[in-house]
Amino acid sequence: MKLRSKAAALLLLALAALLLALLSLRAGRAEPPAPPARPASAPQRHPAPVPARWPAPGALPVASPGVRRRRPQRPRPRAGRRGAARLEKLARRPGEPRSFQAVLPPELWIHLAVVACGNRLEETLVMLKSAVLFSHRKIQFHIFTEDSLKPEFDKQLRQWPDSYTKKFEHRIYPITFSVGNPQEWKKLFKPCAAQRLFLPVILKDVDSLLYVDTDVLFLRPVDDIWKLLRLFNSTQLAAMAPEHEIPKIGWYSRFARHPFYGSAGVNSGVMLMNLTRIRSTQFKNSMIPTGLAWEDMLYPLYQKYKNAITWGDQDLLNIIFYFNPECLYVFPCQWNYRPDHCMYGSNCREAEHEGVSVLHGNRGVYHDDKQPTFKALYEAIRDFPFQDNLFQSMYYPLQLKFLETVHTLCGRIPQVFLKQIEKTMKRAYEKHVIIHVGPNQMH
Repeated sequence: MKLRSKAAALLLLALAALLLALLSLRAGRAEPPAPPARPASAPQRHPAPVPARWPAPGALPVASPGVRRRRPQRPRPRAGRRGAARLEKLARRPGEPRSFQAVLPPELWIHLAVVACGNRLEETLVMLKSAVLFSHRKIQFHIFTEDSLKPEFDKQLRQWPDSYTKKFEHRIYPITFSVGNPQEWKKLFKPCAAQRLFLPVILKDVDSLLYVDTDVLFLRPVDDIWKLLRLFNSTQLAAMAPEHEIPKIGWYSRFARHPFYGSAGVNSGVMLMNLTRIRSTQFKNSMIPTGLAWEDMLYPLYQKYKNAITWGDQDLLNIIFYFNPECLYVFPCQWNYRPDHCMYGSNCREAEHEGVSVLHGNRGVYHDDKQPTFKALYEAIRDFPFQDNLFQSMYYPLQLKFLETVHTLCGRIPQVFLKQIEKTMKRAYEKHVIIHVGPNQMH
């Protein structure tokens, strides 16, 4: 009996030991050892998946001890039209408009002024069209014109597509002269051209302004010439390009009967102005020993030199900056490229390297056949349908037209005219295709 009881006890002990061994083995499988620590410089990798444990019926799933639960990642928006819309929605704050382009407050808009009288309606609209086609920032147009042209300006600008009208606002002003004889001012040089002299007085709420003649075309964003305001030093308040690059064959150096700026004078067809500084400056002059405010100086200056000036308001500006050279910033000829820069041979080095940025078709070259290169650019922008592809409907036809102009000196350097407009179109195309369409949808 004693032997049997001892054998039963030993068997129970063996069974207990075996049960403990099985329990410990199961616990070891349920709790895997922690992975060895990696050095800080080692690349991060995703952790190995932990074997799943099914919970008992009715129990809530519980993470294994030592295992940190990871929140599932949200799917990233796909590139392309839908993806861009989702990115825009994520980046937009409540109440913000549906656009990637930030809405600038009015004080950060570009201000562009033009004076149009007589038969300059179409020319002015083509100039404004060239500004809107390539601009990035919103533009405020200040249009000074005769009463008879106001309804047509307003009608034509409102007919442009919404995708372009949202890029600008326009105001139309009457022709007014605050000092002197209005009829005398109006007949100075070309109809209404002298109006530009009074812009600092009329636009009192505008800090800075870009004035251009009606026969100007922008071949790159207006934003780029607007940035030249940042280059002004503490005394400069206006910027213009030289009238000629070679003084010995320039008009002012050979024929002027009045003082003019520098060695060749300046051309006022493209004029960048800090109006705030102009209004607050006392200008040196040849009439009295003390300085005069801008408005107070204009009519006495005209009275003194009216029998000596040929180019009207441009001559008056040259006289003003002759006596105040520290007030003028001179920008390169590529920002005011005229037939004189190529009709006698290429003489604008900046345009040869960078391309024409702003084209100035003076001498009436848009409307005759004397300079077909200028006329081809004007007609290409005039006839371009707003919603068409820039390359297909403007750039390629323009290249073909240029082939017909190689018999002229200006036509022999087509790269000078095409370089900037090609860059501008490429940027616009890439922005539209990559951002708005998406790289995954390009074929």
